[in-house]
Amino acid sequence: MTDVRPAGVDLPGAAVHPRPHADDPFDAALLMLEGRRNVSRREFIKGVIASGVAVSGATYFGAACTGLAPAPLGGGVERLISLNVNGQVRRVDVLPGETLAMTLRYKLGLTGTKLGCDRGECGACTVLIDDVAQYSCSTLTHRVRGQEITTVEGLETPSGELHPVQQAFIDELGPQCGFCTPGQVMSAVALLKANPDPTREEARAAMAGNLCRCGAYDHYLNGIMRAAREA
Repeated sequence: MTDVRPAGVDLPGAAVHPRPHADDPFDAALLMLEGRRNVSRREFIKGVIASGVAVSGATYFGAACTGLAPAPLGGGVERLISLNVNGQVRRVDVLPGETLAMTLRYKLGLTGTKLGCDRGECGACTVLIDDVAQYSCSTLTHRVRGQEITTVEGLETPSGELHPVQQAFIDELGPQCGFCTPGQVMSAVALLKANPDPTREEARAAMAGNLCRCGAYDHYLNGIMRAAREA
């Protein structure tokens, strides 16, 4: 470690600091301003920003010139991941902060999962993760790698037969505008997987996280009870 104090100056108790490195944006700013006196706070901050842009830009364009993708930064996550969705493994490019709802709708084309409030309150985005109902708008895609994800598109059989819950909802006139219906279906399926013979109050409690702007709650509850009887 090199002492960067001026020659001939010995400050009692002063710390010995390493010399700045040009590959660090903060240190690069110090090097840029070295030798200048009366540097203002504004100039120093502008120097830090300019150095950071130069360092990151050199890394990116250097990789582009060689034909290689930029390597992930320290602490970053791999973007190209595998997801098990509706029984199929799908490879998808996912940003670090991307939600599962965004991945399903805009990367995989599974638009049955609806985006309503986008803050985990209305339930329109409900999917099953390992058979448990979850709000996909508040679930990061990177957190569900290796888990089984089921959307409303995955309930239909290969022959085109509807899931018993879907058919029961139709028979009981559950869907009105239909926007909340996929989330209602997924929550009901999760309920009947965990409790195949629920009471009406148990069903009501399980569906409390799904809002219906048309007010068709009793129709959906009737559908659940019907699906439970016919299962």
